[in-house]
Parts: sequence; structure tokens; C-alpha cells
Amino acid sequence: MTEIIFFINQVVISGLVLGCIYALGAIGITLIFGILRFAHFAHSELMTGGAFIAFLLASAFAAWGIATPIPTGFVVLPLAMVLAAILALGIDKGFYAPLRKRGARPVTLLIASIGVTLMIQGLIRLFFGAGSYSFFENEPKEIFRIDTSAIGSTRPLVITEPQVLMIVVTLASVVALHFFLTRSRLGKAMRAMADNADLAQVSGINTALVVRVTWVIAGALACMAGTMLALDVTLKPDLAFNIILPIFAAAIVGGLGQAYGAIAGGLLIGFAETLAVFNWTMLFRPLNAILPDWLQLPAQLALVPTEYKLTVAFVILVVTLLVRPTGIFKGASS
Repeated sequence: MTEIIFFINQVVISGLVLGCIYALGAIGITLIFGILRFAHFAHSELMTGGAFIAFLLASAFAAWGIATPIPTGFVVLPLAMVLAAILALGIDKGFYAPLRKRGARPVTLLIASIGVTLMIQGLIRLFFGAGSYSFFENEPKEIFRIDTSAIGSTRPLVITEPQVLMIVVTLASVVALHFFLTRSRLGKAMRAMADNADLAQVSGINTALVVRVTWVIAGALACMAGTMLALDVTLKPDLAFNIILPIFAAAIVGGLGQAYGAIAGGLLIGFAETLAVFNWTMLFRPLNAILPDWLQLPAQLALVPTEYKLTVAFVILVVTLLVRPTGIFKGASS
């Protein structure tokens, strides 16, 4: 039973947390692709920028002596999401909208987004330096250790308070997004424009409003994903830059343009990565008692080393492109 609890701690909880972050990031990418038809590589910097906005707000709360019952990063998250949504709208108006008016091709917008990525990351480094920051410099990070001795385990079930809140907030956000896309008039307009932009325009749908709402949702969810990632690890200028490719892989695997596919793809990639780097010897160690000496399990039995964890997303991506190019939920062909 101890081995099973270890598996839950290292794979189930870690995979769910990582999957939530990938899913929230992939939703923004897939919405932008569905509406505007280009791959927004600067989405990683929206995540990092949103996390720094939340960090500044949390630091202001600490400076004012405001104490909160839950981590301050979650308390300031709604305001940070609003500011990040405004930032996303500003980026679109300043960089992408002029290119769209000139009839720029998707590849041009993609290259522009790479430039925006470097610009935002440079600004973050200019104002915050290259060091790391923590949301828990002025408050403790509560860690829940659930006793499992009643089921015969000597190892507790370990999960942190930010991870619990992360799962709850992600679930609430996914449910809210579902009702928005399926019940609201604007959500239905977004789905119609994602299916056929020209037909949506001639049908009287305000496509300019749909584009603005898309950026608002993408920016807000990027801020949420970046802040929750920073709450789980540490905040640094390249916080989300190193995971943008797995997030893109999640969006493509789920089906480009499909919000539900992004959620499924994010969870799939998250669990696949944690399963790939898990030391399976820890789970199957009891088998050594019945195996002959020449067949004993090695001390380390992982599918890939931890430093190569990101390759798992690319393997899944390549297989998806070969077998099902439209992804799980049949999005745009990638």
C-alpha cells in the first residue's frame, strides 16, 4: 500500500496539477487559433506576465498588512486576470490588428508573435531582473499530510494548499467556460466564427466583438495558468517559456480550435509526462522478493530521464499527427 500512495503522490497529484496548467494554457491557444487562425507563440509570455501582475498585487497586499485565509496569490487572481485581459487586448490592438487589416498571412502573424514573446520577456527581465521570486516570501505554504496508516501505508498522502485550490479553480473555470460557450449568445457566436468566419460575418455576427472577447478569455486564462504555476514552483522571467511547446502539443492533440479538446489534451500530456519520468521500481519493488537474483528490478526504472520529460509531449504530438491529424475532438487539421 505504501507503494500505491507513493504512486498517487508522484503521478496522480503531480499529473493532475501539471495537466490543469497545460489545459488552461491550451484553451487560450486553441481559442485564438479557432478565431484568428494563427499560432500565438507569445501566449507563454501572457502566462508569465499575468503571474508577475499577480505577484505585484500580492506584494502590495503584504506591504499593506492585509492577511488572507488562503494564499494571497489566489485572492488577487481575479484582479490580475482583468489586468492580463487588458494587456492581451493591448497586444492585439498594437501588433496583430494592424497586420490583419493589411491582410497578413497566418505565418506573418506567427512570426510577429515570436517577436512579441521576446519583447515581453525582455521587459520582464528589465524590470524584475533574472532572479526568482516566491509568492510565499511573506506567508507560509501549507502542506497537507494525510495519514494513511489505516490502510496499511507508512507514507502519508501529500498535497499542498495551492495544489488543492488549483484543481478547484481549474474545475470551476472549465465549467464556467462550458456554460459560456454553450448557453450564452456570445459563446455561440464564438463557436460559429470558429467553424466558418465568413459565414458568421454575413450572418450578422459582430466579429470584431468576438475577437475582443477571445483575447479577454485567452489573457485571463493565461494569467490564471501562469499564477498557479508560479504558486506551485517559483516565479521567474522564463516561467512559462519552457512549457509553451507542450501546451501547443496539448492544443493540437486535443484538436485545434476545440476548447474541450484543449482540456483533454492538457490532461493527457500532463499525465503522460509524469508517468514517463516516474520510477516504476518504487511501485513494483515488492516483486523483488519473488524474482530470481538475475531478474531483480534496477534501482531506477523510468521510461525517460527527468531532464528529457518535454520529449514525451513531442512523441505524443508526432503520433497524433500521423494517426489523427485533426486531434481527439476533430479540430482544424494541423
